Amino acid sequence: MTNDRTRTSRGRAPDPRRRPRRPSARPLPRAGLQGSEPELITHHVHNGTEPDDPPTVPIIRQRPGQPPRRPRPSTEQDVRKRRWRRIRRIGYVVAGLFFVVPAIAFVITYLAVDVPSPETVAQAQGQAVTYLFSDGTEMGKDVPTGGNRQILAANQIPDVVKKAVIATEDASFETNSGFDVGGILRAAYNQVTGGSGGGSTISQQYIKNASGDDDPTLTRKWTELAKSFKMNQTYEKADIITAYLNIIYFGRGAYGIQAAAQAYFGQDVGQLDYSQAALLAGLIQQPGRSENTAVATARWTTALDRMLKNGYLTPAQRAGAKFPAPIPLVESKQAGALNPFVKKQVKAELAAQGISEQEYYRGGFQVFTTIDSQAQQSAEQAVTEGMAEQTDDRILDALVAVDPKTGGVLAYYGGDPVVKGPNGEDQAGRDWADEPHNPGSSMKPFDLAAFLKLGRGLDARFDGTSPRTFPGVDLPIRNAGDSSSCSDQCTVAEAMQRSTNTVFYDMVLNVTKPSGVAEAAQEAGVRTKDNGGRSELFTGDNNISIGGGGTQVTPADMATGYATFAAGGVQRERHFVQKVTNANGETAYEAKSRSTDAFADNDAARSAQIAGNVTAALAPVIQFSRLTCPAGHECAGKTGTQQHTPQNDEPASAANANAQTWMVGYTPSVSAAVWVGSDGDKALRSPTGAPIFGSTLAGPIWDRFMQLYLQGKPAERFDRVAAISSPVDQVQVQQPPQQPQQQQQQQQRDPRNQNQQAQPGNRQQQDQLRQFQQRLQELQDRQRNRNGGTNNGNTTGNNTTGNTGTGNGNDSGQSGDPDPGGG
Repeated sequence: MTNDRTRTSRGRAPDPRRRPRRPSARPLPRAGLQGSEPELITHHVHNGTEPDDPPTVPIIRQRPGQPPRRPRPSTEQDVRKRRWRRIRRIGYVVAGLFFVVPAIAFVITYLAVDVPSPETVAQAQGQAVTYLFSDGTEMGKDVPTGGNRQILAANQIPDVVKKAVIATEDASFETNSGFDVGGILRAAYNQVTGGSGGGSTISQQYIKNASGDDDPTLTRKWTELAKSFKMNQTYEKADIITAYLNIIYFGRGAYGIQAAAQAYFGQDVGQLDYSQAALLAGLIQQPGRSENTAVATARWTTALDRMLKNGYLTPAQRAGAKFPAPIPLVESKQAGALNPFVKKQVKAELAAQGISEQEYYRGGFQVFTTIDSQAQQSAEQAVTEGMAEQTDDRILDALVAVDPKTGGVLAYYGGDPVVKGPNGEDQAGRDWADEPHNPGSSMKPFDLAAFLKLGRGLDARFDGTSPRTFPGVDLPIRNAGDSSSCSDQCTVAEAMQRSTNTVFYDMVLNVTKPSGVAEAAQEAGVRTKDNGGRSELFTGDNNISIGGGGTQVTPADMATGYATFAAGGVQRERHFVQKVTNANGETAYEAKSRSTDAFADNDAARSAQIAGNVTAALAPVIQFSRLTCPAGHECAGKTGTQQHTPQNDEPASAANANAQTWMVGYTPSVSAAVWVGSDGDKALRSPTGAPIFGSTLAGPIWDRFMQLYLQGKPAERFDRVAAISSPVDQVQVQQPPQQPQQQQQQQQRDPRNQNQQAQPGNRQQQDQLRQFQQRLQELQDRQRNRNGGTNNGNTTGNNTTGNTGTGNGNDSGQSGDPDPGGG
């Protein structure tokens, strides 16, 4: 039996590894009802080397013979305590699940999400592109597929509009933090009870529309709440309501308040009154039913009532409000309608400058075009008047005008933008101004330019009789008629006036070659398929000389090519865009002036001389074709006609019909090309059944356009240049019999050899050159006097060869080829 002092507690044997404890001075514990109380260890004294003893647990032992001790029965109070303890614990768990965890998750989401700025949204969504005429007035809008948008600044939207929308959509907008708990609860109640009305604030609606995410998921709603809250911590309320009004949909394809004001009332948002603002605010909830008068009226009434309730209207204003009837839907769609053909050309031009369609619609661009509003109106009026009496529905038309001084397109008419389909349905029309057609005799100025580049002149002589046969050509080449034929000593100047096919066919076949004509046309500005254009200059045969066969040129290219002649040999790139500004008014693109000396590299004087000689040859054509120049303006130009090739199932009269007609002409300030023809090779007829010609339909349209557009503008005249002439041009076409034909052709092909053989000091040749220069000056002076005098161009004068300048202007021609070209 061990001593108590050698035990740590009653009934516990000492650990033999431990030292015996030193006797304590404390008194022994008193015995209790169940024996001595255990020793309570509250502090240990040790020497710093031994660890403290672990705390002891008192063991209460039952006395021998004593019955087992029973636990005390629970009272009602104990039961209630235990029950509330469980409830508190469950409450803690619920509070953690529904408040603490969501709060933490909300903070994490808040930090993770980004709020879309109004600028970002504007860039991400398609906006209407505004087109302006060259004078800055609005031409129309290019509305993206998703609808019309226009981004405004906060100060551009009147307060009455903002208040109408706030009262109707989110009355607590000024005070809420991006979401309205009461609104959310009301929305939940409405969904449960089958009522209507949502709980989204203006901030939430903005986030939903800005992201384009409308999925009915808790994740989307949760993120939307976090973004809405963050947006209200990031932006001022004025910025939020402005951003919202710039992107919300109002119906009629209008996104944003500015587009809506135009679509419903045909005016800017700054002109809206409170009644109009109330209607637009009401339509936000039901934009798809905007054309339902009952629905629109109900929504207008609701908006006004809420404006009154929020103090935004006085009772007198509410009582005096009258329903603002929107403009008819048809007028709304037509308002701001843009010429689709101009739009196509502008988008293609911008795409070539690196502005893709996606960037085009995101930029909120304003496109300052080169289109002159007066020129465009004159073009449309001239075409309408000129085609008014035509009964052949196969006749199509186009008109393009270009500024020779800049290369900018002044007017662009490609035909009807909407046409009837085979079943009477509306369908998009084709842009005939950008479709290639056989140019007929309007190609001959490029023949002449190629001829002049070789040093040959207008006084060169060719056989202008008809018909003529040429080596390697199966059938003879013919002129259009007596007025188109010339003598066997026909000068190039007279051949151009009369549009003599045989002369130009000979000129190209034996002197310039087809490749020379194609080169001159491209230098003047004709864009072929090889360099991004649509025209084709076919050099596989000689039909290019009279504009037939595989040679086809667009009206836009013809206007551009002749503009180079008008500009004195300076070729300027055709373009539709002056500059483009973005939504912030910053310049996103600006056209650069590109010009070249068309017909002589790095020799402006030589190129100007060639162009001036072409102009001198084309000036008499105007009167010869029974056309006139605008008063005070010198002009020059050329008609063209492509003959129809009859088919086996057509009557014999089809052989005299024509398929394409042209008139291309210019003054120093405008070059215009008019095409009237068919889609393909069709025999076109006038109302009297007669064939159409360049001088009888296309010519009068060109004449009318020039008169309308240049009326009241300052007088103008062409620059004077020296005549180009070569000693070889004095050689008669009929060579001496002893000279072989091959040698003759070689001499014509290489005029420089002839120049070397000629005697520079030959007095007769010098006299002839002076005489020709005098004739050229007289021709130009007569043209200037005719257009600038009181006779308004009706004076009849002699042409360069002394023949009377009259004729019927019929310049259709025939050749022996399967696809003949003609005047």
